[in-house]
Amino acid sequence: MSKVRVAGFGVSLDGFGAGIEQSLSDPLGKRGTEIFQWFFHTRSFRAMHGQEGGSVGDIDDEFAHRAMDNFGAFILGRNMFGPVRGPWPDNSWKGWWGENPPYHAPTFVLTHYDREPLVMEGGTTFYFVTGGIEEALRLAKQAAGDKDVKIGGGVSTVREYLKAGLIDSLHLASVPVLLGQGEPLFHGLDLRALGFSVTDRKASEYATHLTLERF
Repeated sequence: MSKVRVAGFGVSLDGFGAGIEQSLSDPLGKRGTEIFQWFFHTRSFRAMHGQEGGSVGDIDDEFAHRAMDNFGAFILGRNMFGPVRGPWPDNSWKGWWGENPPYHAPTFVLTHYDREPLVMEGGTTFYFVTGGIEEALRLAKQAAGDKDVKIGGGVSTVREYLKAGLIDSLHLASVPVLLGQGEPLFHGLDLRALGFSVTDRKASEYATHLTLERF
């Protein structure tokens, strides 16, 4: 049975899933890249970006691979797609990832403003959904078939789906970094009341990988 999952989501020790002041030079916000040091050194990450090398078979690479495995569709928030705010001025912005994004599947972007689908290399097509999170999930499930749907972020999008009770599992990489400020992932959320419990925990040099399932 297909699931709705969050996977490979980095969180600082003080609970932030992204830094402040996202920009072209800081896609994850200021100091946001520190949350993903567990990811950048893996072969899975480097292969996604057409690079060679990287760690193979260690705990971080295992979870990095899982974070992109068995997904038939993805859902992203508007800010996860790019720094453009308000109405689309034109169709020139095509995401952070170049002509071949790492999704290789239908990817649904939450937005308040209409835009035509954007076909990219490698099997990724971005669809811009103005009907809200449940509409995006309905479309993503249709596209995914028997595979899972990944809620790819950012923080506000994951929070919306958590609040609505629409996420089945979470993989969080808790990293030993204190951001001090940023976008809080769990502020005001009661994961226990939402039905989540920790089902797996593995630690590496870079992060503690926690799997939470909703029963």
